[in-house]
Amino acid sequence: MQHLRNFSIIAHIDHGKSTLADRMIEITRTIDGRRMQAQVLDSMELERERGITIKMAPVRMRWRRGGAPTEPEHVLHLIDTPGHIDFSYEVSRALKAVEGVVLLVDATQGVQAQTLTVLAMARAQGLAIIPALSKVDMPTARVDEIKLELAALLDCDVDAIIETSGKTGAGVRELLDAIIVRVPPPSADAHPDTFRGLIFDFQYSNHRGVIVYTRVFGGEVRKGQKLRFAASRAPFTALEVGTFHPAREPCEQLAGGEIGYIVTGIKKPGIAAVGDTVMDAHASVPPLPGYQKPVPVVWSSLYPESQDDFASLRQALDRLRLSDSSLSYEEESSGVLGRGFRCGFLGMLHMEIVTERLRREFSLSLIVTAPTIAYEVTLMDGTQKSIYAPHCFPDAHHIRAVRERWVEGTIIAPAAYTSALAPLLHEFEGIATHTETLADGRVSLSFSMPLRELMRNFFDRLKSATSGYASVSYELAEMCPAEVVRLDVLVAGELVPAFSRVVARHRAQEEAKAVVEKLHGLLPRQQFAVKIQAAVGGRILASRTLSAFRKDVTAKLYGGDVTRKMKLLEKQKKGKQKMRQRGKVDIPHEVFMKMVRTDSA
Repeated sequence: MQHLRNFSIIAHIDHGKSTLADRMIEITRTIDGRRMQAQVLDSMELERERGITIKMAPVRMRWRRGGAPTEPEHVLHLIDTPGHIDFSYEVSRALKAVEGVVLLVDATQGVQAQTLTVLAMARAQGLAIIPALSKVDMPTARVDEIKLELAALLDCDVDAIIETSGKTGAGVRELLDAIIVRVPPPSADAHPDTFRGLIFDFQYSNHRGVIVYTRVFGGEVRKGQKLRFAASRAPFTALEVGTFHPAREPCEQLAGGEIGYIVTGIKKPGIAAVGDTVMDAHASVPPLPGYQKPVPVVWSSLYPESQDDFASLRQALDRLRLSDSSLSYEEESSGVLGRGFRCGFLGMLHMEIVTERLRREFSLSLIVTAPTIAYEVTLMDGTQKSIYAPHCFPDAHHIRAVRERWVEGTIIAPAAYTSALAPLLHEFEGIATHTETLADGRVSLSFSMPLRELMRNFFDRLKSATSGYASVSYELAEMCPAEVVRLDVLVAGELVPAFSRVVARHRAQEEAKAVVEKLHGLLPRQQFAVKIQAAVGGRILASRTLSAFRKDVTAKLYGGDVTRKMKLLEKQKKGKQKMRQRGKVDIPHEVFMKMVRTDSA
């Protein structure tokens, strides 16, 4: 164990974590140069396409301090983590499996809001923290200034901060040496002779079943060993054990302090769980402390475009949850859309990524309802309900009180944009609670805001108001009273639950007009006139009529009395009236998608 080091790289989004990991892998020669590529740990197609890290990725490297052959060889286990706030649960799980972190700060941007969040998580775990600057080779880098800012944040010496460049590789060797020196080796387990491993992630293989990613705390595990899960108590035989290079490579055994994988062969969902302990089948030792269960922030319903694909959607969600344990879902049904699933996500980006993965990886055509949050509703008879779906939100005359989740957040922005933040917070019902000027002149603004408003394009509006220079992080706070109502959308007199939404009472008129105008512009014309309406509690707040296609029934007439033309037009008019009474509007899948995408953009 004395030659083992387990660490993660944590940072704000787009501060160069994956690029720095690339240079570490390249310098330690973990991957052959011919197979090396940019963002090598971002193996998912969506990650490479968007240039962000979505899933944590472990890799095992070997390094001698100073690169000297006379030095003892150390094994470094790196877990690369996402930077976006929606994937902070991935970061928290990675931190449970390591003893130290590299806190990376962009030398051109300085400390950002998410930097403070991940730093607090690392401190809460009691991890060793190595401060480092990235992108020091950039012409706009403010190295000395940012080093002073970071030193003040960590209360450390400026010389302890390592300057690196993921692009040129400068400082990476020094950082590897610092990891060996400053990160402590794994400590001995309370039960060193009994195998216990913490499951921090897993994947599913069609041929080999669930593959658990584990940090071994005590004992050792080999291929063919009888094991069990502590929570489900399900026994299995280890079909293979191995490490990450970063591709999975089998090995003879995994010992205490190491990070690797175990192939279980289990293909039934619900047996393996993130945070569970995998241990020897006959062990009588207690399980390891697990993870807190993630709390969904945004809820949305997913329906298959064809009900024939309902079973495929259920199977896809089961499989996807094996690689994304923060996803939660439950079955529900809608009179218009049929059977589907109510899904909980950690944020808007998380929702977007999950739905995109379902389409790409499982070839599913989906209808996604407008995102919403959970409300605690007290009815007139005193009963309390937790409402996740807008179409289930009771009518106003049945409600005594409504409570909603608030968030407490931090915005870091240049001082020149401070005047733009106050009206923006007022527009989104936010309350500024504390303002602080940082060492580099930027302003740190603490605020409270309804979660409902935070999800209403707040991030995009903040970026626009500050020319992209502001960063924001937040955490869930307490439940507070809410003044909200359910806004229903009717198409040809028929309620469409997928378009229902819960909105602030004072903005109901504005939202009603906006949703009617959107739908009027997206819905294709029908053979009869279609009325599009938005209503609250049965009262119509906005309405538009989509004109019908009109066939020129008199085109074939070439003469004769005008009554011939009038008869044909009257016959057409009666047909349109009958069609309006009996006809149904088939809303295309693209309209559902465009409505949701517009709302969550």
